[in-house]
Amino acid sequence: MEKVQRLRAMGSLCRQQAAYNSINNWKLLAEAEYWEHLAHLELSSYFQECNATGSNGLAQLQTVTNANDTLETIATA
Repeated sequence: MEKVQRLRAMGSLCRQQAAYNSINNWKLLAEAEYWEHLAHLELSSYFQECNATGSNGLAQLQTVTNANDTLETIATA
């Protein structure tokens, strides 16, 4: 998450510079957009990784639960 904050800070700095540099403001705004895009990609990959880890843990939990249900069914029969 620190990387996302740094990338967004770079975008913010570019926007601030664009406000004071009218000659190169189009270039600085494009660069700010680039930094924001990188931040978005980083954040997206972070949440995909979290979701993948969470879904694996959930699948393992369901497998254990299903195995316990099977054992209980066998015991009652």
